Amino acid sequence: MDHSVELATVNDLPYLSENIVSHRGKILAVVTSMDMMGDSDKTTGYELTELARAYYVFTANGFEVDIASPKGGKPPVVIDDEDMGAFDFAFLKDSIAQNKTSHTIAMEDVVAEDYEAVFFVGGKGAMFDFPDNKAIQSLVKNYYQSNKVVGAVCHGPSALVNVKLDNGHHLLENKNVSAFTNKEELLLISDAKSIFPFLLQDKMIEQGARFNEGGMYLDKISHDRNLITGQNPWSTWSLAERMVQQLGYTPKYRKITAEENAMKVLLAYEKHGKKQARKMIETLQKEKKSMDRILLAKHGIISVMKGQLGDFPNLIGLVSYAKKCESQTEKI
Repeated sequence: MDHSVELATVNDLPYLSENIVSHRGKILAVVTSMDMMGDSDKTTGYELTELARAYYVFTANGFEVDIASPKGGKPPVVIDDEDMGAFDFAFLKDSIAQNKTSHTIAMEDVVAEDYEAVFFVGGKGAMFDFPDNKAIQSLVKNYYQSNKVVGAVCHGPSALVNVKLDNGHHLLENKNVSAFTNKEELLLISDAKSIFPFLLQDKMIEQGARFNEGGMYLDKISHDRNLITGQNPWSTWSLAERMVQQLGYTPKYRKITAEENAMKVLLAYEKHGKKQARKMIETLQKEKKSMDRILLAKHGIISVMKGQLGDFPNLIGLVSYAKKCESQTEKI
């Protein structure tokens, strides 16, 4: 990893420090209070990258962000060093953000009228303390019915599963949604069915949702009126910006990250094959856009874990091709 990424602060990121947008209101972000996955010995918490990236999209677009959790106080956090980028490291050094994460508002103390939207952050702990929390259910129901924006990513949509509207129907009934898929869950935790109270995809479908399953660990969001949901951590950027759009604003220009550009290559491969993925790499190089080759390699490993052995050499080949294109560009 580029050492400068680890040293990044808010002032180092033009997206946050330049062309400041005037105040447009407040958004509530909700994280889990759970530090263990049920009765198992597996630790958990909220996903830092999912909170940090959405937090900065919202603040860059003029929204103040408050952070709440079922219990309030300082919730447990999951920091995956391999997935950390400049915005995530900046978040850890941001005194305002860190004060908010250390002193989250208890859900029962949230003043719902203060916010324009709510965003439910993922993290496997959410599967245990979001679904049956009465304050969460009440807030989601009221926001959805009053046309306020409701967003959730990865395991965050577990906040939606037991919400019933005033008409007696499940909120999820006939809604287009995305969330962490069964395949994604079971690939990483083979005994997930016995650890979690339910698999999120199954529960959402059971309550009448039209579940939109994207490629494994690839960016995928669903937008159904004022309900916006994302499949996994890599969906956070696009989900947060879609929430800003739904709030009635054009998202502020943001330079796409190297990770997101790698995601474009992976999506091209998933949908159209190796040839189109190579073309995407060429396009990115011509436009002098950086790309995270390590993420491509990780998906090669994931393909082996999935038993799709034929994808491994193709994805590793794309890593080599990207490196070759980058070297040629440097020589010009």
